[in-house]
Amino acid sequence: MDALRLPERLAARLPGRLGDDGQPVVSLVRLHGVITPTMGPVPRSVINSVSTEKVLERAFAPARLAAVALLVNSPGGSPTQSALVADRIRGLADEHDVPVLAFCEDVAASGGYWLACAADEIYAHPTSIVGSIGVISQSFGLEGLLQRIGVERRLYTAGEAKSRLDPFLPEKPEDVVWLRGLQDQLHEMFRAWVVARRGDRLASDVELFNGEVWTGARAVEMGLVDGLGTARAVLAERFPDAELVPIEGRRPLLARLGIGAAPAALKQAPADLVGQFAQAAEIRATWARYGL
Repeated sequence: MDALRLPERLAARLPGRLGDDGQPVVSLVRLHGVITPTMGPVPRSVINSVSTEKVLERAFAPARLAAVALLVNSPGGSPTQSALVADRIRGLADEHDVPVLAFCEDVAASGGYWLACAADEIYAHPTSIVGSIGVISQSFGLEGLLQRIGVERRLYTAGEAKSRLDPFLPEKPEDVVWLRGLQDQLHEMFRAWVVARRGDRLASDVELFNGEVWTGARAVEMGLVDGLGTARAVLAERFPDAELVPIEGRRPLLARLGIGAAPAALKQAPADLVGQFAQAAEIRATWARYGL
């Protein structure tokens, strides 16, 4: 008899069925990691439009949905991916007509703050790091390295701008000017997004858009966040009758059962492993920028 009832019990646990019993639901969506278009060594360590699409759809799906809470812990990353994920959140919020609340954890900086601004209200812990409304680019100057190790690099381009800022070529002043112009455009888009979302809540007597970061306690005074508190405490007060439901990405069935093939690292070429190591180092460096 229990075996016959199993599909029925599983169906009752599907995200789309949450709230069918009449109890309000608040979906909790964790946005944790560096924002990048590429998947990281650990898939759940990055944020992008692909990794969040199904999670966001499930978060807005329950019946009697009272709100969606974004648990943001990100040092930033790709401007485009930040905008894509934020736009998707706003689109779903408007479609389902439910409020979105963001909760800054360790850090909601740069692209992480861009994501937080997709919410109607933003909360932070007093010790959270918030802000960094600016644009940064980083690279290396490797001119002469290949020659020293006896390697000849051959580069062929059609179009004089194709090799801009090539790390193996001398830096050109005109390329730096071009890069800064691009950064200025992106910075203005970031500023416009924050102003559009935060409006007159922003302090008018402080420079908010110079890339600086502040603690959550200071961010309240500057209008970057609406209040201080943890997700559990704020949501319990705002939605006392609601069930708080974490919404996570689904793993393959075999992975959930602990069954799988050999570790992926054993099946990868050395060049792939080197690339993943470099990406992991870059992710670590991005967190370290805020002392984490």
